[in-house]
Amino acid sequence: MDSSPAAPAPALGSPATRLEGREKVTGRALYAAEYAPPGRVYGWPVPATVAGGRVTAVDTADALAQPGVLAVLTPYDAPRLGPADDPTLRVLQDPDVPHRGWYVALAVAETLEAARAAAAAVRVAYDTEPHDVVLHTAHPAAYTPEQVNGGYPAHREQGDAAAAFAAAPVRVDCAYTVPPLHNHPMEPHAATAQWEAGTDADADAGTLTVYDSSQGSGLVRSTLASLFALPEDRVTVVSEHIGGAFGCKGTPRPHVVLAVMAARHTGRPVTVALPRRHLAAVVGHRAPTLHRVRLGARTDGTLTAVAHEVTTHTSRVREFVEQAAVPARVMYAAPALLTTHRVVPLDVPTPSWMRAPGECPGMYALESAMDELADALGIDPVELRVRNEPHAEPDSGHPFSSRHLVECLREGAARFDWAARRTPGRDGPLLIGTGVAAATYPVYIAPSSARAHALPDGTYLVQTNATDLGTGARTVLAQIAADALRVPLDRVTVEIGHSALPQGSVAGGSAGTASWGWAVHDACTSLLDLLARRTGPLPEAGVSVPADTTASAKQKSPYARHAFGAHFAEVQADTVTGEVRVRRLLGVFAAGRILNPLTARSQLVGGMIMGLGMALTEHSTVDPAFGDFTENDLASYHIPAHADVPDIEVHWVDEHDKHLNPMGSKGIGEIGIVGTAAAIGNAFHHASGHRIRELPLTPDRVLAALAEGTLR
Repeated sequence: MDSSPAAPAPALGSPATRLEGREKVTGRALYAAEYAPPGRVYGWPVPATVAGGRVTAVDTADALAQPGVLAVLTPYDAPRLGPADDPTLRVLQDPDVPHRGWYVALAVAETLEAARAAAAAVRVAYDTEPHDVVLHTAHPAAYTPEQVNGGYPAHREQGDAAAAFAAAPVRVDCAYTVPPLHNHPMEPHAATAQWEAGTDADADAGTLTVYDSSQGSGLVRSTLASLFALPEDRVTVVSEHIGGAFGCKGTPRPHVVLAVMAARHTGRPVTVALPRRHLAAVVGHRAPTLHRVRLGARTDGTLTAVAHEVTTHTSRVREFVEQAAVPARVMYAAPALLTTHRVVPLDVPTPSWMRAPGECPGMYALESAMDELADALGIDPVELRVRNEPHAEPDSGHPFSSRHLVECLREGAARFDWAARRTPGRDGPLLIGTGVAAATYPVYIAPSSARAHALPDGTYLVQTNATDLGTGARTVLAQIAADALRVPLDRVTVEIGHSALPQGSVAGGSAGTASWGWAVHDACTSLLDLLARRTGPLPEAGVSVPADTTASAKQKSPYARHAFGAHFAEVQADTVTGEVRVRRLLGVFAAGRILNPLTARSQLVGGMIMGLGMALTEHSTVDPAFGDFTENDLASYHIPAHADVPDIEVHWVDEHDKHLNPMGSKGIGEIGIVGTAAAIGNAFHHASGHRIRELPLTPDRVLAALAEGTLR
């Protein structure tokens, strides 16, 4: 368990440095692959080299003959697994190959190098089948699912959107494309598993300890218990330090199942750390989305119709549908509203969460279309958004618990000097322009529990099975505890990242602090009440109070709860090279009470940098012939480097929202990426007069667009 000593720092709402910072920079913080139980060995998976079919034979002779090789597990001899809600976890259970990169064997050896060499020596024969990996809107297999990610209805319509659009005096009807995107956290997925067999008298009474790079050790524990037919109390999962995730570690992934399989088979602790080139095929990705956005408006800019239709892909293993049309149900007032999703099952890896699933690609399309409408109307893009501010959430009709989008737009415009920058500029071969886009992200809260201890020496220990992905969760939870206990921060120690602690929700949906923090707050306030009623010294073991927010968190709010923001971008486009560079990014957000400005700013800046990458460099391609993602490492999948990132300004407006949680906070981990790509794309259009509706804005696309007509 993490028990990092707390250091003196300001109270809740003030900047506090990360409590585990020294451990990380000195190398004392252990990540999943760095745990080394005695006798630890290594596993290396073997991915399928065909896009569809069946394994007909696996020749392991050459692999097993190599020095130090302990075993090669195949679909024919791997341990059998129990049920799993996620079929992607049932690895090595049958010979079927649903997509290229699906694991078909696992080599286990004394060293990492020996395991890798053994995996390369495994020979797999296949019966191949025709595959289809190409997404298009007219695909005959496309269908409308019942729900999309997040549990939202796939189709919603209010009024007659088609008729309202046809009757609108001013219309835009545009198609936008967002390619597949990949999470690529700094720490690839890894797990170290240690299986301790039961006694001869009780051979089934084994215990399992797993160190996993995961966003939720509790979910990993329950999943492994089901797969390996173990009581949950015999499974321990530790996820103490995580080197980033962005959603791809939000559910258990095949690496942890393979590590446990190998540990049970060999009787040795086993580490399986996935090479980066495997990640695209086995840990999820942001699915490509094809958007059609239709906006109808009166000549004064008042929207009369909003229609957002999305087509995306899913795998044949498990349905996952990016909810990219859902943000249009939140943003703008219009009497007619249509939002719908269609999905095509293909022979591709299963998509999954990537930072702000749904909102990120959906708001790129919607905010690009709003910019096109502003251009068609001759209205300032900021003003167009202000004129269409709704009084209640358009989809549900519920009042907003708080909504300060207009304030974000106004403050951002003032800080950016928006009005003065609305004339496109030119500096030699460089075209210069500015753009704006709005942002939104829903407020999620999940049930969690916590325990607060008061110790005789005057210090406090707070425990909850939260996960710190590098966001500063430990620090903020300690601040929440110190604030509730009315003590300095240096008297509070926080333990997280261990399945034996009180149950915490998965770190996802920007819900971590709101969910865990609520439980911590309740435990600490109850402990404070208990201490106020006590007399005399505390017992040697101290006193403790638990808290569980299940009842509170599950109460349905009568309010629509969302965070909002506004992005402003200035870009330059080189007419000679086609290179687009961002000169300036500014974001203003309304996200409830900001609990730690230092860590909050880092989260918002990080999201904006990912949005910059989405706009200019990041994309993946599914090869129609071979069925795999061709950009599967950081040499070919281009994330922003230091030279790509300008000075980024982040600000926020103060929100006092009493309809959220005891802290008054909204999530901030994802809203930073929402809208950034649209602001950059809109700025490119302002600079050049040309609109590119497919991301990213790479030099080849830019030069082709600039060649279409006369430059300004």
